Amino acid sequence: MNTQRTLEHLIHGLFLLLGLVAVGCVLLITAYLVFSGLPAIREIGLVDFLFGDTWASTASEPRFGILPFILTSIWGTAGAIALGVPVGFFTAVWLAKMAPPRVRAVMESAVSLLAGIPSVVYGLMGMLVLVPGIRTFFNVPDGASLLAAILVLAVMILPSIIKVSMTALQAVPQEYEDASLALGATPIETYFRVSVPAAKSGIAASVVLGVGRAIGEAMAVMMVSGNVANMPSLFESVRFLTSAVASEMSYSSGLQREALFSIALVLFFFILLITASLNFFLKRGKEA
Repeated sequence: MNTQRTLEHLIHGLFLLLGLVAVGCVLLITAYLVFSGLPAIREIGLVDFLFGDTWASTASEPRFGILPFILTSIWGTAGAIALGVPVGFFTAVWLAKMAPPRVRAVMESAVSLLAGIPSVVYGLMGMLVLVPGIRTFFNVPDGASLLAAILVLAVMILPSIIKVSMTALQAVPQEYEDASLALGATPIETYFRVSVPAAKSGIAASVVLGVGRAIGEAMAVMMVSGNVANMPSLFESVRFLTSAVASEMSYSSGLQREALFSIALVLFFFILLITASLNFFLKRGKEA
Protein backbone atom coordinates (compact mmCIF):
# COMPACT_ATOMS: atom_id res chain seq x y z
CA MET A 1 0.00 0.00 0.00
CA ASN A 2 2.80 2.42 0.92
CA THR A 3 4.64 1.52 -2.31
CA GLN A 4 1.56 2.27 -4.39
CA ARG A 5 1.03 5.59 -2.61
CA THR A 6 4.67 6.53 -3.14
CA LEU A 7 4.37 5.67 -6.83
CA GLU A 8 1.27 7.84 -7.14
CA HIS A 9 3.10 10.75 -5.49
CA LEU A 10 6.02 10.32 -7.87
CA ILE A 11 3.75 10.28 -10.92
CA HIS A 12 1.89 13.32 -9.59
CA GLY A 13 5.19 15.14 -9.07
CA LEU A 14 6.35 14.17 -12.57
CA PHE A 15 3.17 15.53 -14.16
CA LEU A 16 3.50 18.72 -12.12
CA LEU A 17 7.11 19.13 -13.24
CA LEU A 18 6.20 18.62 -16.90
CA GLY A 19 3.40 21.17 -16.57
CA LEU A 20 5.76 23.69 -15.00
CA VAL A 21 8.28 23.08 -17.80
CA ALA A 22 5.61 23.79 -20.42
CA VAL A 23 4.53 26.99 -18.67
CA GLY A 24 8.17 27.98 -18.17
CA CYS A 25 8.87 27.58 -21.89
CA VAL A 26 5.98 29.88 -22.74
CA LEU A 27 7.18 32.48 -20.22
CA LEU A 28 10.76 32.19 -21.48
CA ILE A 29 9.68 32.72 -25.11
CA THR A 30 7.52 35.68 -24.06
CA ALA A 31 10.34 37.31 -22.10
CA TYR A 32 12.84 36.74 -24.93
CA LEU A 33 10.55 38.28 -27.54
CA VAL A 34 9.77 41.27 -25.32
CA PHE A 35 13.41 42.04 -24.51
CA SER A 36 14.50 41.46 -28.12
CA GLY A 37 11.65 43.36 -29.77
CA LEU A 38 11.20 46.44 -27.61
CA PRO A 39 14.51 48.19 -28.49
CA ALA A 40 13.58 48.47 -32.18
CA ILE A 41 10.07 49.70 -31.35
CA ARG A 42 11.55 52.38 -29.07
CA GLU A 43 14.01 53.50 -31.75
CA ILE A 44 11.57 53.44 -34.69
CA GLY A 45 8.54 54.64 -32.77
CA LEU A 46 5.43 52.59 -32.02
CA VAL A 47 3.16 54.54 -34.36
CA ASP A 48 5.64 54.56 -37.25
CA PHE A 49 6.32 50.86 -36.74
CA LEU A 50 2.72 49.65 -36.53
CA PHE A 51 1.09 52.09 -38.95
CA GLY A 52 3.86 52.83 -41.41
CA ASP A 53 2.97 51.60 -44.90
CA THR A 54 6.50 51.14 -46.24
CA TRP A 55 8.99 48.40 -45.41
CA ALA A 56 12.45 49.09 -46.85
CA SER A 57 14.84 47.49 -44.38
CA THR A 58 17.88 47.46 -46.69
CA ALA A 59 17.50 50.93 -48.22
CA SER A 60 20.04 53.70 -47.67
CA GLU A 61 17.42 55.34 -45.46
CA PRO A 62 15.61 52.29 -44.03
CA ARG A 63 11.94 52.39 -43.18
CA PHE A 64 10.23 49.84 -40.97
CA GLY A 65 6.47 50.13 -41.36
CA ILE A 66 4.65 46.82 -40.89
CA LEU A 67 1.07 47.87 -41.58
CA PRO A 68 1.03 45.94 -44.92
CA PHE A 69 2.13 42.78 -43.07
CA ILE A 70 -0.51 43.19 -40.38
CA LEU A 71 -3.36 43.81 -42.82
CA THR A 72 -2.20 40.96 -45.07
CA SER A 73 -2.13 38.54 -42.11
CA ILE A 74 -5.61 39.66 -41.03
CA TRP A 75 -7.12 39.35 -44.50
CA GLY A 76 -5.32 36.09 -45.24
CA THR A 77 -6.40 34.49 -41.97
CA ALA A 78 -9.97 35.76 -42.30
CA GLY A 79 -10.21 34.45 -45.85
CA ALA A 80 -8.82 31.05 -44.90
CA ILE A 81 -11.24 30.77 -41.99
CA ALA A 82 -14.19 31.89 -44.15
CA LEU A 83 -13.41 29.16 -46.68
CA GLY A 84 -12.03 26.42 -44.43
CA VAL A 85 -14.37 26.47 -41.43
CA PRO A 86 -17.66 25.77 -43.31
CA VAL A 87 -16.05 23.00 -45.37
CA GLY A 88 -14.37 21.45 -42.33
CA PHE A 89 -17.48 21.76 -40.14
CA PHE A 90 -19.91 20.16 -42.59
CA THR A 91 -17.37 17.45 -43.42
CA ALA A 92 -17.02 16.66 -39.71
CA VAL A 93 -20.79 16.48 -39.24
CA TRP A 94 -21.15 14.19 -42.24
CA LEU A 95 -18.30 11.91 -41.16
CA ALA A 96 -19.39 11.74 -37.52
CA LYS A 97 -23.12 11.27 -38.06
CA MET A 98 -24.05 10.32 -41.61
CA ALA A 99 -21.19 8.62 -43.44
CA PRO A 100 -21.21 4.80 -43.84
CA PRO A 101 -18.58 3.09 -41.64
CA ARG A 102 -16.33 2.08 -44.54
CA VAL A 103 -16.42 5.53 -46.08
CA ARG A 104 -15.76 7.08 -42.66
CA ALA A 105 -12.70 4.91 -42.14
CA VAL A 106 -11.27 5.86 -45.54
CA MET A 107 -12.01 9.55 -45.06
CA GLU A 108 -10.51 9.62 -41.56
CA SER A 109 -7.32 8.10 -42.94
CA ALA A 110 -7.26 10.70 -45.71
CA VAL A 111 -7.76 13.55 -43.22
CA SER A 112 -4.97 12.19 -41.02
CA LEU A 113 -2.72 11.98 -44.06
CA LEU A 114 -3.62 15.55 -44.96
CA ALA A 115 -2.58 16.65 -41.46
CA GLY A 116 0.78 14.91 -41.79
CA ILE A 117 1.83 16.57 -45.05
CA PRO A 118 4.65 19.10 -44.42
CA SER A 119 3.82 22.73 -45.08
CA VAL A 120 6.58 23.00 -47.68
CA VAL A 121 4.75 20.36 -49.77
CA TYR A 122 1.57 22.47 -49.63
CA GLY A 123 3.62 25.44 -50.75
CA LEU A 124 5.27 23.47 -53.54
CA MET A 125 1.95 22.19 -54.89
CA GLY A 126 0.48 25.66 -54.66
CA MET A 127 3.46 27.14 -56.50
CA LEU A 128 3.33 24.53 -59.29
CA VAL A 129 -0.44 24.11 -59.68
CA LEU A 130 -2.41 26.86 -57.94
CA VAL A 131 -0.32 29.90 -58.90
CA PRO A 132 -0.30 29.12 -62.68
CA GLY A 133 -4.00 28.26 -62.45
CA ILE A 134 -4.87 31.64 -60.90
CA ARG A 135 -2.73 33.44 -63.50
CA THR A 136 -4.52 31.67 -66.35
CA PHE A 137 -8.06 31.67 -64.97
CA PHE A 138 -8.14 35.32 -63.85
CA ASN A 139 -5.80 36.58 -66.60
CA VAL A 140 -3.46 38.37 -64.18
CA PRO A 141 0.28 38.99 -64.62
CA ASP A 142 1.28 36.80 -61.67
CA GLY A 143 -0.71 34.17 -59.82
CA ALA A 144 1.44 34.46 -56.67
CA SER A 145 -0.98 36.56 -54.64
CA LEU A 146 -3.10 36.89 -51.53
CA LEU A 147 -5.75 34.70 -53.14
CA ALA A 148 -3.28 31.84 -53.59
CA ALA A 149 -2.19 32.15 -49.96
CA ILE A 150 -5.82 32.12 -48.76
CA LEU A 151 -6.61 28.96 -50.73
CA VAL A 152 -3.50 27.15 -49.48
CA LEU A 153 -4.19 28.14 -45.86
CA ALA A 154 -7.84 27.07 -46.19
CA VAL A 155 -6.71 23.57 -47.19
CA MET A 156 -4.06 23.45 -44.46
CA ILE A 157 -6.50 24.19 -41.62
CA LEU A 158 -9.02 21.54 -42.71
CA PRO A 159 -7.45 18.59 -40.83
CA SER A 160 -7.46 20.43 -37.49
CA ILE A 161 -11.07 21.52 -37.86
CA ILE A 162 -12.34 18.15 -39.10
CA LYS A 163 -10.53 15.96 -36.56
CA VAL A 164 -11.34 18.04 -33.46
CA SER A 165 -14.94 18.67 -34.52
CA MET A 166 -15.46 14.97 -35.23
CA THR A 167 -14.13 14.04 -31.80
CA ALA A 168 -16.47 16.56 -30.15
CA LEU A 169 -19.50 15.36 -32.12
CA GLN A 170 -18.80 11.69 -31.42
CA ALA A 171 -18.54 12.48 -27.69
CA VAL A 172 -22.16 13.72 -27.54
CA PRO A 173 -24.22 11.15 -25.57
CA GLN A 174 -26.44 9.00 -27.77
CA GLU A 175 -29.34 9.65 -25.37
CA TYR A 176 -29.54 13.27 -26.57
CA GLU A 177 -30.12 12.20 -30.16
CA ASP A 178 -32.49 9.37 -29.18
CA ALA A 179 -34.65 11.78 -27.19
CA SER A 180 -34.76 14.25 -30.09
CA LEU A 181 -35.73 11.54 -32.57
CA ALA A 182 -38.38 10.22 -30.15
CA LEU A 183 -39.95 13.69 -30.04
CA GLY A 184 -40.40 13.63 -33.81
CA ALA A 185 -37.35 15.51 -35.04
CA THR A 186 -35.71 14.38 -38.26
CA PRO A 187 -32.11 13.11 -38.20
CA ILE A 188 -30.83 16.31 -39.85
CA GLU A 189 -32.67 18.47 -37.31
CA THR A 190 -31.25 16.33 -34.53
CA TYR A 191 -27.68 16.65 -35.78
CA PHE A 192 -27.77 20.42 -36.19
CA ARG A 193 -30.08 21.38 -33.31
CA VAL A 194 -28.97 18.88 -30.68
CA SER A 195 -25.57 17.35 -31.45
CA VAL A 196 -23.85 20.46 -32.79
CA PRO A 197 -24.90 22.73 -29.87
CA ALA A 198 -23.84 20.01 -27.42
CA ALA A 199 -20.41 19.84 -29.11
CA LYS A 200 -20.07 23.63 -29.44
CA SER A 201 -17.02 23.92 -27.21
CA GLY A 202 -15.09 21.30 -29.15
CA ILE A 203 -16.04 22.85 -32.49
CA ALA A 204 -14.94 26.26 -31.22
CA ALA A 205 -11.63 24.73 -30.11
CA SER A 206 -11.12 23.41 -33.65
CA VAL A 207 -11.64 26.92 -35.01
CA VAL A 208 -9.06 28.26 -32.55
CA LEU A 209 -6.59 25.63 -33.75
CA GLY A 210 -7.34 26.55 -37.34
CA VAL A 211 -6.77 30.24 -36.65
CA GLY A 212 -3.46 29.46 -34.97
CA ARG A 213 -2.36 27.32 -37.91
CA ALA A 214 -3.34 29.98 -40.43
CA ILE A 215 -1.64 32.86 -38.60
CA GLY A 216 1.52 30.95 -37.77
CA GLU A 217 2.21 29.44 -41.20
CA ALA A 218 5.30 30.84 -42.93
CA MET A 219 6.86 28.55 -45.53
CA ALA A 220 3.76 27.71 -47.57
CA VAL A 221 2.48 31.29 -47.76
CA MET A 222 5.96 32.57 -48.63
CA MET A 223 6.05 30.22 -51.62
CA VAL A 224 2.66 31.18 -53.06
CA SER A 225 2.10 34.81 -52.00
CA GLY A 226 4.96 36.43 -53.91
CA ASN A 227 6.56 37.72 -50.67
CA VAL A 228 6.47 41.41 -51.65
CA ALA A 229 5.72 44.10 -49.05
CA ASN A 230 2.58 45.50 -50.70
CA MET A 231 -0.67 46.57 -49.15
CA PRO A 232 -3.08 43.61 -49.34
CA SER A 233 -4.87 43.10 -52.64
CA LEU A 234 -6.44 39.86 -53.79
CA PHE A 235 -4.43 39.50 -57.00
CA GLU A 236 -1.15 41.16 -55.97
CA SER A 237 1.94 39.75 -54.32
CA VAL A 238 1.92 40.26 -50.56
CA ARG A 239 3.94 39.41 -47.49
CA PHE A 240 2.64 38.04 -44.19
CA LEU A 241 4.06 38.73 -40.72
CA THR A 242 5.51 35.24 -40.56
CA SER A 243 7.07 35.32 -44.00
CA ALA A 244 8.56 38.76 -43.29
CA VAL A 245 10.54 37.29 -40.40
CA ALA A 246 11.48 34.08 -42.22
CA SER A 247 12.64 35.76 -45.43
CA GLU A 248 15.02 38.32 -43.90
CA MET A 249 16.29 36.81 -40.65
CA SER A 250 19.17 34.90 -42.31
CA TYR A 251 20.98 38.03 -43.50
CA SER A 252 19.71 40.69 -41.08
CA SER A 253 21.82 42.67 -38.65
CA GLY A 254 21.57 45.70 -36.42
CA LEU A 255 18.28 47.58 -36.40
CA GLN A 256 16.87 45.36 -39.16
CA ARG A 257 17.34 42.26 -37.01
CA GLU A 258 15.81 43.98 -34.00
CA ALA A 259 12.84 45.05 -36.15
CA LEU A 260 12.29 41.44 -37.21
CA PHE A 261 12.13 40.44 -33.53
CA SER A 262 9.60 43.25 -33.08
CA ILE A 263 7.50 41.73 -35.88
CA ALA A 264 7.67 38.38 -34.07
CA LEU A 265 6.54 40.13 -30.87
CA VAL A 266 3.58 41.72 -32.68
CA LEU A 267 2.67 38.35 -34.17
CA PHE A 268 2.89 36.70 -30.74
CA PHE A 269 0.53 39.21 -29.12
CA PHE A 270 -1.71 39.08 -32.18
CA ILE A 271 -2.20 35.34 -31.69
CA LEU A 272 -2.72 35.79 -27.94
CA LEU A 273 -5.37 38.44 -28.59
CA ILE A 274 -7.29 36.30 -31.06
CA THR A 275 -7.14 33.21 -28.84
CA ALA A 276 -8.21 35.17 -25.74
CA SER A 277 -11.08 36.79 -27.66
CA LEU A 278 -12.38 33.46 -28.96
CA ASN A 279 -12.16 31.91 -25.49
CA PHE A 280 -13.97 34.92 -24.00
CA PHE A 281 -16.88 34.65 -26.42
CA LEU A 282 -16.98 30.88 -25.92
CA LYS A 283 -17.22 31.20 -22.13
CA ARG A 284 -19.79 33.96 -22.52
CA GLY A 285 -21.88 31.66 -24.72
CA LYS A 286 -21.68 28.89 -22.11
CA GLU A 287 -22.84 31.24 -19.35
CA ALA A 288 -25.74 32.44 -21.49
